[in-house]
Amino acid sequence: MIEFHFESIFELDTTKYSDWVSRIISSETKVVGPVTFIFCNDDYLWDINMKYLNHDTLTDIITFDYCEGNSISGDIFISIERVKENAHDFEVEFYSELKRVMAHGVLHLSGYKDKSDKDALVMRQKENEKIGMFHVEHSK
Repeated sequence: MIEFHFESIFELDTTKYSDWVSRIISSETKVVGPVTFIFCNDDYLWDINMKYLNHDTLTDIITFDYCEGNSISGDIFISIERVKENAHDFEVEFYSELKRVMAHGVLHLSGYKDKSDKDALVMRQKENEKIGMFHVEHSK
């Protein structure tokens, strides 16, 4: 089950995104378990980063992995403020960047890493592949 929680003022067509996330998980030959996306602001995510990871930095995403076996399960916290700023910096549309970050979190839950240059390249290729799976035209 895929759930969405909003800790900041933000709207999303959760049905379209839930279907897309389910297809991402299936495409990795995994089973959908409880996956929760929590959309928040910088302060909310910074608090999580300090409390659980002891990192005094802003970030766009933090993923907590609760996967067991082939079942994908976790909490994915996303700072809408960071996504907006990154979209501006990378000169892409907000929802394009949001899809990249959402796919990134699901890919982490699927076992992909991004600490080495080689792993980061694979992650970026997978993000692009998964973004391409979002077939809804002009969708939020």
